[in-house]
Amino acid sequence: METPRLVVDMDVVDRNIARFQALAEKVGVKTRPHIKTHKLPFLAHRQIAAGAIGITCQKIGEAEVMADAGLDDILITYNILGQEKLDRLAALARRIRLSVTCDNAPVAQALSERFSGEDKPLRVLIECDTGAGRCGVQSPVEAHDLARTIAHLPGLTLEGLMTYPPMAASADAEIWLAQARRLLTESGLSCPVVSNGGTPNLGDLGLFKTATEHRAGTYIYNDRSLVTGGHCTVADCAAVVHATVISRPTDRRAIIDAGSKALSSDLLGLKGFGLIREAPDADIVGLSEEHGTIDLTNTSWRPRVGDIITIIPNHVCVVSNLFDAITLRHPDGRLEEVRVSARGKVA
Repeated sequence: METPRLVVDMDVVDRNIARFQALAEKVGVKTRPHIKTHKLPFLAHRQIAAGAIGITCQKIGEAEVMADAGLDDILITYNILGQEKLDRLAALARRIRLSVTCDNAPVAQALSERFSGEDKPLRVLIECDTGAGRCGVQSPVEAHDLARTIAHLPGLTLEGLMTYPPMAASADAEIWLAQARRLLTESGLSCPVVSNGGTPNLGDLGLFKTATEHRAGTYIYNDRSLVTGGHCTVADCAAVVHATVISRPTDRRAIIDAGSKALSSDLLGLKGFGLIREAPDADIVGLSEEHGTIDLTNTSWRPRVGDIITIIPNHVCVVSNLFDAITLRHPDGRLEEVRVSARGKVA
């Protein structure tokens, strides 16, 4: 194989899909996987076949690719603004069961103005900041107030609540969501869906008594950040970057053909830019676009020019978006190249 190349082990993928589904079913939560990790329609269909009720996308472009491939129940977890995007959203909503999220009145008003003339209303979930510090209303009271606004806007249907919670405070996030849902129901507002998310908190699914569904993305491949956090093992990592040693300038330095175009510059608080499976003590200490620099000081491993090594990325979702195509390794050893259809969808 030419390198650098992202290779995905389908045995591990299927095992990871089955594990998420089993964990969710055990606590009575539905699964709605996030496709941002793999960006591949055939893997989304695999997740549906395992029991998922639908999928999650982050951008309209991703959702369009998935809808074209026959995925017909999609949640887009993003505030959508702009006439062109709203027109695309309306066209998509005519084709599939579509839901979106919103955390402020201007976005809700824009959605209403665009969908008030459509044949069916758009389902809207309120995004809640339960401690992660990203988008989202800041309190259960704010969630209630925005819910009242959405419930009275033409062209929209209030679908419920959505959050991406802090990974270390699942119990606190559950209290937040339970309070918000209670405020909504006491006011007679609809809240059929409470959508929770995250791969690192899969072990906490039983704590989220209010959640009706869970969105996880990274679990299908897993990565170094999850290994380091104790959420999986190296054996659970389905996607690895194959790279070739192209230079050995000194005894303690090796250069590979995988730089920021293949590994990304995400550190996520980790040391180095990936875990080398052949030498876990070696450090990928620097990336230019085309080169990766490995420091061999702390390892006895001495690769030769021409050796191919395998690297578990720090953040695999970003790495998936760097490759036009990936290579699947099937259980029988067969290799298959597939195009990453939903990569690069920035809008």
